[in-house]
Amino acid sequence: MSKTRIGFALTGSFCTFRAVFDVMRKLQAAGYDITPILSFASAREDTRFFSRDQVWHTLEEITGKKPLATLPEVEPIGPKKLLDGYIIAPMTGASMGKFAHGIYDTPALLGAKSHLRNGRPVLIAPSTNDGLGNSAENIGKILAMKSVYMVPYGQDDYIQKPRSLVADFEKIPEALAAALAGAQLQPLLLGSLKKEGE
Repeated sequence: MSKTRIGFALTGSFCTFRAVFDVMRKLQAAGYDITPILSFASAREDTRFFSRDQVWHTLEEITGKKPLATLPEVEPIGPKKLLDGYIIAPMTGASMGKFAHGIYDTPALLGAKSHLRNGRPVLIAPSTNDGLGNSAENIGKILAMKSVYMVPYGQDDYIQKPRSLVADFEKIPEALAAALAGAQLQPLLLGSLKKEGE
């Protein structure tokens, strides 16, 4: 039996990468065939969380594949029907704004657009400090898109960052299974994700 093929794209919410890497390991262990994909920023930038080389090495170590990080590398995803599902986690407010308005100018976004031509699911895990601000409009547009689903999300720090929203990354496997079956995992809104004492 062939494995379910998943594109897993990261955009530049670098503080969430550790949680995303953990999820990728779980999906790989569960038998998914994962192709890592990087936005331009996540492919090139050294940050206080990870260096560029650490990001690339970690993705190759988890998946056994070199990340796709250019527009020509991701363009064939749709025409060749290379994937069964496509995840963008984390997806920044900037990337959501572009996606909501049909601007596919990074590998993470063009890969999703190419994949959607086949009517196959795209799963988005938002991570933005402006989710209850200017990005709220874009989230609404994305929620209305056909074949696009979201990982349930909530406020990660409603006291210090009252407009900030972030997906519960631990729910990605469950949300992916639902999306592959054509359903949105519910409940979508989770309230506060901040744990007691944090």
